[in-house]
Amino acid sequence: MSARPALVVTRRIPAAVESRAQELFDTCLNPNDCPMDEAALVTAMREADALLPTVTDRITAELLGLQDRRVRIVANFGVGFNNIDVDAAKAQGVVVTNTPGVLTDDTADLAMTLLLMVARRTGEGERHVRAQQWTGWRPTHMLGARVTGKTLGLIGLGRIGGAVARRATHGFGMRVLFVDPYASDAQAAATGAERRTSLEEVLGESDFVSLHCPATPETHHLLNAARLSAMRPHAFLINTARGDVVDESALVDALRSGTIAGAGLDVFEREPQVHGALLGMENVVLLPHLGSATEETRVAMGNRALDNLVAFFGGGSPGDRVA
Repeated sequence: MSARPALVVTRRIPAAVESRAQELFDTCLNPNDCPMDEAALVTAMREADALLPTVTDRITAELLGLQDRRVRIVANFGVGFNNIDVDAAKAQGVVVTNTPGVLTDDTADLAMTLLLMVARRTGEGERHVRAQQWTGWRPTHMLGARVTGKTLGLIGLGRIGGAVARRATHGFGMRVLFVDPYASDAQAAATGAERRTSLEEVLGESDFVSLHCPATPETHHLLNAARLSAMRPHAFLINTARGDVVDESALVDALRSGTIAGAGLDVFEREPQVHGALLGMENVVLLPHLGSATEETRVAMGNRALDNLVAFFGGGSPGDRVA
């Protein structure tokens, strides 16, 4: 790269990545770590050559279609990119990239964490101890659900779904079912997961259901009232994918009525807002979107985004281009 392209980073990212960004580009950081409002994003689109947003930044058709837009590439910090109007980006000739692969293991670990927490009532138990309500061990206290040997249903068998399948099979002796029209037989064989042809089959056979599908118009409210009703009454729902894959109001109704036994959620339909009813439910584990939240992975994600920018401004094709 001859001249240093101008880059705007919308949120604070790990210091090592910020330093590298400043070495590579004429970089404008967000020192306050507050979401950029519409006006700030408009300014960034007009004054920078590249934008490095996070999954909470809405890069709309209006932003991409600005007459005086200067940004030529949007390097998203995240594997999901439903925060970006990809069709508008394509129409406007703006390149979009994401950061796949590097967050697979940590997100899979967190999915298993949620599964174990909600099954064994660990969040509830910790609150019980911290409130000094525990009066001692007794045979009937906080009985949960066994995990070992149970059936796990996966909605999606991509990188993260496959990693969860391996953990469940090898670590907990679980039987794993999945539905994913894009997964190959080789992927299924590598994870030991059994294919089902419909979502309803997976829901009806599973003790735990874990979501690993992208957020698209087709997956919006994929888990609605009817599909939640197809789950077993002793089953638990785990979501580390995207919040709007689940109809949150329908989930509240299913939890209240005993249609399902519980849920472990790392993502929410209207983040950072959480449905008020969920906050008071002891059979729900709630985490603040921590799927990729380890130092190693967040640094790797940032470096992956920068690698895509380096490739683009060096005249090559970014390895993680999605538009």
